[in-house]
Amino acid sequence: MIDLYSWTTPNGFKATIMLEECGLAYRLHPVNIGKNEQFAPDFLKISPNNKIPALVDSEGPGGQPLPLFESGAILIYLADKTGRLLPAAGAAPAGDRAKYDVLQWLMFQMGGVGPMLGQAGHFRFFATEKVPYGIERYTAEAKRLYGVMNGQIERTGAFIAGGDYSIADIAIYPWLIHHERHGIDWADYPALKAWFDRISQRPAVQKGLKAFEKQG
Repeated sequence: MIDLYSWTTPNGFKATIMLEECGLAYRLHPVNIGKNEQFAPDFLKISPNNKIPALVDSEGPGGQPLPLFESGAILIYLADKTGRLLPAAGAAPAGDRAKYDVLQWLMFQMGGVGPMLGQAGHFRFFATEKVPYGIERYTAEAKRLYGVMNGQIERTGAFIAGGDYSIADIAIYPWLIHHERHGIDWADYPALKAWFDRISQRPAVQKGLKAFEKQG
């Protein structure tokens, strides 16, 4: 059994979507970051950076419990554990290339999409003081990143890394749900919008987004 400690954020939804896609049994433990529950001592033991999501797999490597934090690491671990959503190196012609295509787009999300769209959402939507410099800087970067993704989907025709649906798609998708907070008009990014709609229709994605509703 996997115990997932998470909340209703883009990074939190990455984990629930991945678990649903992999068909793994899990217990969801909400960590309400609005109430600073991520700073609780018990959670700190699992996530030293006080960030969600984090998980504990009671059947980790060698059959021993494995605590794990950082959403990207969680996606890679679950992909390795199940053999799904990340091409295996050397498993097929150009298998190594397919694996690293996925990983580079996962890193693109971790290093760019998440931090920059998070800042755009903060300055445009959440900040009590509207700072023009921050709004302009991060809105421009959001539009640049959306343009990168739109161009990539135009080239691949389907999924962000080319080939099949992967952890790269799972990582990026939740960050685009509130695109309006980033100053984005979907009409400017038609290929990306079509990709977003395809991902939205996946049953496991819908279950992952609704996972927290069961906690009420």
